[in-house]
Parts: sequence; structure tokens; C-alpha cells
Amino acid sequence: MTNGNQHEGHCACGAVRLRVNAAPKEVNLCHCMTCRRIHGAPFGVYAIFPRDAVQVDGETHAWASSAQGRRHHCPRCGSPIYLAFDGVDEIEVPTGIFDETGLYPPQYEIWCRSAEPWHDAQGRARHEQARPD
Repeated sequence: MTNGNQHEGHCACGAVRLRVNAAPKEVNLCHCMTCRRIHGAPFGVYAIFPRDAVQVDGETHAWASSAQGRRHHCPRCGSPIYLAFDGVDEIEVPTGIFDETGLYPPQYEIWCRSAEPWHDAQGRARHEQARPD
């Protein structure tokens, strides 16, 4: 469903649905080893939204991927649904969950010290670790 800034998506099995009703604050491509392993791919791409702009329908399970980070996934199929950090009013949504393609191209890349040497950043800003504030 598309209506301006409203977009929907779901996990691989359809048990968990997600809806956003705002444009993302930013979009990043992450090469960290956790994202690589979570997605089974050389990187993850995340659209970052205010928490109140994201609605999740269905049960998710969370695990602590860092001291402050909680990654939520579908308990049935294991698809990543979102990432949230304690004390931060944002939710990071993997862009592959959305029903439409091409919605949110990444603006910058993080944890590039773990990037595949063949990866072409296509002119995006690259940061060795997390994006500096």
C-alpha cells in the first residue's frame, strides 16, 4: 500500500506486518559483521524512522545484538523486522521488508572496515565505523 509516505511490508512468511507513515530521517547501508550475519548478505540497508511513525502487527522476538541494541525478528520465519536502541527515539527498518522496491536508496555507508573489497559505494559517504554525529 502506498499513500505518500505510507508504506507497508512483511516478513517472509507474512506473520508480521509493518507500516510506516513518514519519510525516513535517513537511510544507511551497514557493513558491520552483525548485519552481514543477520541478513546473510554482505550488508544491510536500513531506513531510520521516528518510533511513532512505525506500526508493527504481529509478534516479534528480540535479542540484544549490543548493549543498547535490540533486533526484532519474526519468530516463525526469522526475518529481521526492525532494530531499536535503548534511549533513542528511532527504529531502523531493513528496506528489504517493504512490499515495494526502490523506496529508500542509502545515503551513506557505515562500518566500511568490514566491507567486501569488491563493493562499489557509488559515490556515497563511507565511514569506517558508525556515522559520526
